[in-house]
Amino acid sequence: MAERITIQEAEVETSAIRAQGAGGQNVNKVSSAIHLRFNIPASSLPDDVKERLLQLPDSRITRDGVLVIKAQQFRTQELNRFDAFERLHVLVNSVAVPPKARKATKPTYAAKQRRLQSKAQRSAIKAQRGRGED
Repeated sequence: MAERITIQEAEVETSAIRAQGAGGQNVNKVSSAIHLRFNIPASSLPDDVKERLLQLPDSRITRDGVLVIKAQQFRTQELNRFDAFERLHVLVNSVAVPPKARKATKPTYAAKQRRLQSKAQRSAIKAQRGRGED
C-alpha cells in the first residue's frame, strides 16, 4: 500500500467566512465556516497525482486548478478547519494510487460455444415460424 500523501499547511489558503443556514442571531455575526483554497498546479504534490486530481470531474476544482472546499458543518471555526483539511486529504489520497491498467481478455472457448449454441437455438425457433397462408 502506498504511503499517505501529506500536504504542507503553507500550500493551503484558508479564510473564515459566515456560515449559511439556520443558527439564530449568532450566525450573522460569527465567521465560523472555513473556505479552503488549494492550488493544485503550484503544489508540491507529485506530477502524476496533480494530473489525476485535475482530471477529476469535481465541481470544486476551478479552471485554474484551484480546489475550493467550504466547511460549515460544525459550530466552531477550529472543527470546520479540521474538517476542511480532512476532506482535502481524503480527496488527494483517493488519487494517490494510480489505477490498475485494464488487461484485455478474450472469451473462453466454452463461452464461445455457449454463445453459438444459444444463437443456433434462437435461429431454429425463428425458422419454425411459418409464413401465413396466402
